[in-house]
Amino acid sequence: MAALPRLCRQAWEPVLARARGAVVFLDAAAAEALHWGGGGAGELLAAGALAVKPLPPSEGAAAAAAAAASPRAVFVLSGPLRGWAAAAVRAVLETGSVRCCALLCAGEAEGGEPEESLRRWMGPGGRAEAVLRGAPLLVPLTAELGLLPASAGIVPPAGGPRQGGPGEPGLGALPGELRAAVRVLVGELDALLGAMGLREECFALGSLSRVLAAELASCAPARNRRRMATHRAAVVFVDRTLDLAGAVGHHGDNLAEKILSVLPKLPGHKTDVMVNMVELTALQTPDEACSIIAPGCLAQPNDPAAKALWESFMNLKQKEAVMEARRHLVEAASRENLPIKMSMGRVTPEQLSSYIQLFKNNLKALENHCGLLQLVLATVQTLKHPQISKWDNFLAFERLLLQSIGESEMPNVLNQLLTMIKPYNERMPDDYTCEDFLVLLVYMYSVVGEIKGGKELDKAEEEVKKALAKAICDEAAPSPLLQKITGCDSAQNLTSQKATDAVDKIFKTLRDISRARMHMKQFNSIHNPGSNTHQASYKPLLKQVVEEICNPDRPDPVDIEHMSSGLTDLLKTGFSMFMKVNRPHPGDHPLLIIFMVGGVTVSEVKMVKDLVATRKPGTQTTHLGCMMKSGKI
Repeated sequence: MAALPRLCRQAWEPVLARARGAVVFLDAAAAEALHWGGGGAGELLAAGALAVKPLPPSEGAAAAAAAAASPRAVFVLSGPLRGWAAAAVRAVLETGSVRCCALLCAGEAEGGEPEESLRRWMGPGGRAEAVLRGAPLLVPLTAELGLLPASAGIVPPAGGPRQGGPGEPGLGALPGELRAAVRVLVGELDALLGAMGLREECFALGSLSRVLAAELASCAPARNRRRMATHRAAVVFVDRTLDLAGAVGHHGDNLAEKILSVLPKLPGHKTDVMVNMVELTALQTPDEACSIIAPGCLAQPNDPAAKALWESFMNLKQKEAVMEARRHLVEAASRENLPIKMSMGRVTPEQLSSYIQLFKNNLKALENHCGLLQLVLATVQTLKHPQISKWDNFLAFERLLLQSIGESEMPNVLNQLLTMIKPYNERMPDDYTCEDFLVLLVYMYSVVGEIKGGKELDKAEEEVKKALAKAICDEAAPSPLLQKITGCDSAQNLTSQKATDAVDKIFKTLRDISRARMHMKQFNSIHNPGSNTHQASYKPLLKQVVEEICNPDRPDPVDIEHMSSGLTDLLKTGFSMFMKVNRPHPGDHPLLIIFMVGGVTVSEVKMVKDLVATRKPGTQTTHLGCMMKSGKI
């Protein structure tokens, strides 16, 4: 069975084979996959590409100028040649400069064969080649975690309908845009499982997961592939919205999760972050962002030492990961004969910074260890970030909420929160912002589950709504999230009515979130109320699911539903009701693939890996997701 990093490299081989003498155009998701798993733009340039350009280009004229650099172009799309992607490719080809082009994409093209469309857009005499990809363009965050950034927009509904009930949706019931995205994702997963040589059984937990699993189980290409495959696997789809506390909570003691949460995103990327590199230069500037120096990043696909350190960040506790960063830095300095003074004990950001300074004036050492230095700088900047002290405050308050939810009714818990909502001009650095309160509210409503309604709850919610709407109105400059929620791009446009309407919608969604697990029998709670001897705690849904999968007694799953792939499976399931026939079980396979629909956190990946290693040694785990979630909405 092929490993994820190797599959990611293989996906780029057709591009590298066609890159010589061409301008290569990439959409954002393809660029992110190249960045993490394809060796970066340097691989394309080394293969003979004249330039690597974004798709869609910023302006039509810029597209024409870029295309004119060569009569050859290669287009790499993360999805099919449809919609905006087709329009962007067409805009480049209709400049008339490109006479020969190659297209690598997934699925069918809009309006017929892709070659025909390409030739028509180029005009008479143009030559075109379309190559349907094998494996999808994945972001391999680690050897066991792959992300599909092109499908980041697929998010399950907050409150799914009753499982198996008359309101249970199929693919046809989804909105048109989501339906098309699901079809593309199913095609990508089919291609990935084919490249891995897998014959999978599909299982689902949640309404959108049921749709995805059913489509993958029943689609004709997947059925044909499974007949020839040799390796067995269980693919379990889980809706993220069944447990949003795991997505926005701060219980993980993991350095990678904190880096991904607090550092600013690399422009155009959904996962990687910007690392400020000024510390390695002689530049003196008060500008913290320092936009004149290119940022560093986490993805270092061509640097084995940096990749090993990143794996440590993902798999170890924070204290151990920081010690690993120091060890790698000390070893690199020793190899370069830099005058390092080794010190034992607790690792501090200041200590790591002093080691980094040793590389500053040694260009050869900088070049040899550039990837490692970027990761250690990311560590230093994360540990010094003001949001990290808030991280501990969040964790303490989340624990208090867990205790309060067990001892009090929801109105009392909301009243506790109300006293902490402060307007912008009264807020201290350690006080919670409007965004912070949204995170806490999502956490609360997800943990508490279905809420008993009544006048007391309505009154408590109204008080919190008023305070939150006022705080949003008082913001000096609305954050991007608040702009998105209110539909206002500036404080001048943000009226009290718009803020009130936005907060009303938020609380309607929160009520939906609290009902997300109401149809479940086994996994209907993620809150352990505690006892006289134990504190109340959060029970991650994913942990409960994996414990059930790894249960040595192999009970028939109650909430985890097997999606049949044909008549044989249906007969087997039907006979099992009357005869002693083993129903398909996700624990029966040597490989367990978990796909979190709507995003997964680093802590969840590590938790599942540790659980399976303890409960079912010998079983491999692979995580797939559309994006990373990290303490933010």
